[in-house]
Amino acid sequence: MQKSNQDYKGNFIHYTVMKNEVVDSLNCYNSDKVFVDCTLGGGGHSEEILKRISPKGRLIAFDVDDDAILHASNRLKDYKNLTIIKGSYSDIDFHLSNLGIEKITGGVVFDLGASYHQLTCQSRGFSFMKDAPLDMRFNQDQDFCAKDIVNKYSEKQLVDIFSNYGEERFSKRIAKAIIENRPINTTLELADLIKSSTPKIKSKIHPATRVFQALRIEVNHELLNFENTLLKVINLCDVGAIISLLTFHSLEDRLAKRTLKLYSSCRCDKYSPVCTCGGKVLELVNRKPIVASDEELKINPPSRSAKLRVAMRV
Repeated sequence: MQKSNQDYKGNFIHYTVMKNEVVDSLNCYNSDKVFVDCTLGGGGHSEEILKRISPKGRLIAFDVDDDAILHASNRLKDYKNLTIIKGSYSDIDFHLSNLGIEKITGGVVFDLGASYHQLTCQSRGFSFMKDAPLDMRFNQDQDFCAKDIVNKYSEKQLVDIFSNYGEERFSKRIAKAIIENRPINTTLELADLIKSSTPKIKSKIHPATRVFQALRIEVNHELLNFENTLLKVINLCDVGAIISLLTFHSLEDRLAKRTLKLYSSCRCDKYSPVCTCGGKVLELVNRKPIVASDEELKINPPSRSAKLRVAMRV
C-alpha cells in the first residue's frame, strides 16, 4: 500500500491490483509509443508503465478525483513524459485531439470501479461502515450525488437502478421503504433502512452492499461511460495497440467480455452475403480472464473479485 504525504483530509491509501499482470499485458518495455491510463487513481499502474517505457514514450493519464490527482502528481513528479488530465476518460477523443495525438500507438488501461481511498474515506460517503453524507461522487466538482437519487428518484427509477446495477433481489421492498421514509441524508440512515426492510438471510455481505454499488454506478455513470469509451478506444487504437481491461464486478466484466468478443469477429448479419463491417478489429489475447495470484490475495483479499481481459487491435 502507498501512503501520500500530501496535506489533505485523510491519508491516501491505495493498493494497485494486479499491477504486474496489467502492465505486462501492454508489452511496453523500452517502448517509445503512446500509452493511456484511463483511471490514474493512486498512480500504481501509471508508475509501472513509466518505469518500463523509454524516455521517448508517452503516457496520458485521466482522473476526475482531486485527491487522486494530488497524490499521483506528487508520486510521479519526476517523469517528464507523463501528462495528467483532470477530466473524464469518456472525453478521451477530445483530450487526445487537444494534445495532437491521433492514435493510441502503444496501449490503454482501464482500471474500473472505486478506489480503496474512495471506499474508505469517511467524508466521501461511499461506505456504510461509518456515518457520512450520501455522496459517492468520483468528481467532487459534480453537483449530482447519491442523496439526489435517494430523495428525488421515483419508486420505479429506484427499482430499476437497484435491479440493473446492484442485481438486488429485494429492489421493490427497498425502493418502497425509501419513498416512505424520505428524506434520507446519511449512509447509516440508508443502510439501517435497507436492513430493516429486507428479510434476514444468511449471507457474507451486508444487506446494503448491492444498493450502495448501484447508487455509486448511477451517480458516476460508470457502466455507460465505460461502454461508450471502450468503443471510442477501439477506434483510437493503432494496429498492434493493446487494450487491457481490469474489472471488479460481474456487470463490468460482462460488458468487457461482450464488447471484446463482438469486435473480435465479423459483426454483419449472419445471413449477409458479403461482409460490410470490415471484419474483426480485435484479437483476443486471453480468452479466459486473468485473476490475481494467491500471493496477491494474501496481501490484498479484495483482489479476488478482479478480472483482467486483454485484446490487441488488428
